[in-house]
Amino acid sequence: MTVGITRAMELNEHVVACASTGNTSASLAAYAARAGIRAIILIPSGGIGKGKLIQATAAKAQILEVEGNFDDAIKLLLDFAHEPGTGIYVLNSVNPFRIEGQKTVAFEICEQLGRAPDNVVIPVGNAGNISAAWKGFSELKKIGVIDSVPRMIGVQASGASPIADAISKGMSDIGEIPNPRTIASAIRIGKPVSWKKALLAIRESKGTAIAVKDEEIIDAQNSLATLEGIFVEPASAAPVAALRNILESKVIDRDELTVCIATGHGLKDPETPICEVRTKRIRADSRSFKGVLDTIISQPSGPGSN
Repeated sequence: MTVGITRAMELNEHVVACASTGNTSASLAAYAARAGIRAIILIPSGGIGKGKLIQATAAKAQILEVEGNFDDAIKLLLDFAHEPGTGIYVLNSVNPFRIEGQKTVAFEICEQLGRAPDNVVIPVGNAGNISAAWKGFSELKKIGVIDSVPRMIGVQASGASPIADAISKGMSDIGEIPNPRTIASAIRIGKPVSWKKALLAIRESKGTAIAVKDEEIIDAQNSLATLEGIFVEPASAAPVAALRNILESKVIDRDELTVCIATGHGLKDPETPICEVRTKRIRADSRSFKGVLDTIISQPSGPGSN
């Protein structure tokens, strides 16, 4: 997003805009505020995590709630932006400078690992991330920085899986899902704008795409929190949920180097079952505290225990 905003400033744009399920809106609002330009954000009605909306609100972005889903919001924005003289600079992943910024995730992965991984498992919503990451890996291979490129494995929720469906059926086009449904709001998208690039990235890399159920996503979100101490939003847990499935189905081997990309912190989307706060009320005396403590100590210990 910072690359996109920098380009907007070079073009002397005064208003930037995006349609968003949350993460893009927070990023756009923050960088636009730093650049001193106005930000307009279109969000689907009732379809965005409160933590993300708060970030955009804090940065004083103008937030417009569209009566419909994300696909309705981005269609409205793009149709309007194509008209001459609108005065807005769109910063969704259709903007090529956004992709130039996003591709650096491939650079960071290779820099930290000292090589390219065998597989990259990444959540797919509007499909900008997977196509951008593939661009980055491809460029590194072309100039000889890495010897091989990873297989790109896209993950969608089963209620919003047009790309995974197209891959499983061997189709060259995707079918639109009119009313996408999933707890993972960041990938609740029925017709990704960058679907062509995503299909190309998956097929060129000899990768695949998989859909996971909401129950599997929540289970993976819990596992990351209790086993690793990493708290992510549901969409970010989707790659871990998918990893279990593709290991069991022998799509990848356990001895391969595989990277799962998490794109958002759990506090960005706190309206999920894992975020339900549970407390036990005690009196402010040692007897009450000891009684509860004895009960806690007598329970099985280890990750995931209450």
